[in-house]
Amino acid sequence: MQFLTSNMISFEFFPPKTVEGSTQLNETALALAKCQPQFFSVTFGAGGSTRDGTLETVSMLKNNTQIAVAPHLACIGTNKENIVDMLERYKALNLKRLVALRGDLPSGMGQAGEFKYASELVKLIRDCTGDHFRIDVAAYPEIHPQARSVHDDVLNLKRKYEAGANGAITQYFFNPDAYFYYIDDCQKTGISIPIVPGIMPISQFSRLARFSDMCGAEIPRWIRKRLESYGDDMNSIKQFGLEVVHQLCERLIKGGAPGLHFYTLNKAEAVKDLIDMLGLTVATSSRDGSAADFKVHIN
Repeated sequence: MQFLTSNMISFEFFPPKTVEGSTQLNETALALAKCQPQFFSVTFGAGGSTRDGTLETVSMLKNNTQIAVAPHLACIGTNKENIVDMLERYKALNLKRLVALRGDLPSGMGQAGEFKYASELVKLIRDCTGDHFRIDVAAYPEIHPQARSVHDDVLNLKRKYEAGANGAITQYFFNPDAYFYYIDDCQKTGISIPIVPGIMPISQFSRLARFSDMCGAEIPRWIRKRLESYGDDMNSIKQFGLEVVHQLCERLIKGGAPGLHFYTLNKAEAVKDLIDMLGLTVATSSRDGSAADFKVHIN
């Protein structure tokens, strides 16, 4: 039997755009905080388009849940002055973790700005703040859509590692072999940071297909065809998706993955169902029951 402790689990949110969205996110965060994850992360829109929303969401999560929060910080379409300003704001909030990304250009913007690569952002963060932040970066087991080759993609992660990254979180995927081959390639290239798999629950096929087409994540043909066959039968889609992603998580943990990072889409139900299937239990070792150790039991 193998165990996944709660400090190996993390959840990702995006800044809501409406009052209703803020209420839903707060409810989701409070529900998932009961799992005692290592951290919540908050995304950063293309070209910094959700910069203020990211900051507001980080503050809300930090104040309402007491869970560590890691804001995303992207460098495309911005400049050094803006990035340094954000770093100072995050330091003032006593944040200790960041997710450093290249990011995407907003529609209609033709210039990348001062930075072209995430490795440049990682270096800037280290130059400005030393070791204040733990820095996670992105990794792509199925290879970044713009990478020229598998080797070039791995070398890109190595540049981020050499610039000072402490860990990596992958794009979501549904083929565990892609992850394990990627890990082997990274180790052979001298990359020694933990690379945590990104997990996308399946609850709505049309949204998943749209996301996957945009980011280059492959939905295996047999999964796509089964999801298509269910049509508008949402219960069947959710049940099948739960089984598929549960088996993926089990395989990853048994294979030695250092943790799981869940893309929640600001909803708790599908993620909580997955964690329940994985056997999340609470073991209280202290006499008053206050010191809880959460473990996922993989049979």
